Amino acid sequence: MRLRSKALAALILFATALPAAAQECGGDFEAWKQGVATEAKAAGVGTHGLDALEAASIDDKVLARDRAQGVFSQTFIQFSNRMISAYRLKQGAANLKKYADVFARADQQFGVQAPVIAAFWALETDFGAVQGDFHTLSALVTLAHDCRRPQLFRPQLVPLLTLIDRGVVPADVTGAWAGEIGQTQILPSDYLTRGVDGDGDGVVDLRGSVPDVIMTTANKILSRGWKRDQPWIEEVRVPNDMPWDQTGRTNKLPLSQWAAWGVTNPNGTPLIDNGLKAGLALPMGRKGPAFLAYDNFDVYLEWNQSFTYALTAASLAARLAGAPQFDPRTPESGLSGDQMKALQTKLEARGYDVGTVDGILGTNTREAIRKEQMRLGLPVDGWPTPDLLARL
Repeated sequence: MRLRSKALAALILFATALPAAAQECGGDFEAWKQGVATEAKAAGVGTHGLDALEAASIDDKVLARDRAQGVFSQTFIQFSNRMISAYRLKQGAANLKKYADVFARADQQFGVQAPVIAAFWALETDFGAVQGDFHTLSALVTLAHDCRRPQLFRPQLVPLLTLIDRGVVPADVTGAWAGEIGQTQILPSDYLTRGVDGDGDGVVDLRGSVPDVIMTTANKILSRGWKRDQPWIEEVRVPNDMPWDQTGRTNKLPLSQWAAWGVTNPNGTPLIDNGLKAGLALPMGRKGPAFLAYDNFDVYLEWNQSFTYALTAASLAARLAGAPQFDPRTPESGLSGDQMKALQTKLEARGYDVGTVDGILGTNTREAIRKEQMRLGLPVDGWPTPDLLARL
């Protein structure tokens, strides 16, 4: 078995806490590695794993990749149109048929529907075709030694060394730049604790065995809070006017309430109350696409903190489950990258924590926009417009 690489944002959510001393970064690299070796020995890592650590080195290409992530500056429509390709839809359907028995076992054992697993499989590696060529141990060592975000990567080192020491993955295993493993880019800690032998050969091979990939991915999704066989998103149509301040992914209400405010199915038929609660997600404001986001959608954000990626993955899963392409509608004009930075700077000056001023519409920036829209008496939909920028 061997390793693979995932979405950086997921590392933020999955990293486990370490003692303060274990999070030290920077300084002499060889001395720092000795500190990691001491920690690994205490966790039971033997000679094979420790030798691999000794041979690991700094990879400058990893640092460059870590500092250059511009993909999430795209709008949801731009990103999803690029990622939900005809190829992925066709191959996804073929794989759902080809491995139907394995997907059925995953659903029976973990309660995670086949299209949900297949969508992550598609987006992460094109069904295993593009698994990355970064030396995984050196990538994690590089990012853990670097003082930018060591707390995200250091907790993955001992699990990876354990996998190497046990012969689960080779010492020279390769993957994506942020240190994940396999066809759905599983972190070493998840590989170690959530790995499932789906083909019964006695090993968990997340690079080469599709049954292992499907079963392990389902187990990981379940571990993040997935509710068995419940929906994740549902496209809807919103009226021209409604209490916009009640919208947002986290404000979950009964479908009967959304229906009372005029939210309907995309074809205009009434919503049918299914007994569940959902938030109303408006990724590009009240005039753009609209989705009911159930509790299971929150698990997508556990996989990757980018709302744009999460909603794209959920939309691809919906397409693979038989839903039509969502209606983009006609969103109001958004902001350019430089305008977004200007908006974030103004929000910071007003006391909001928007994270980094990077021109990306992240969760903190959306929430700050909603609060300013409310203060200014504008429709509260979290979508930044030139008008909002001018008013600030």
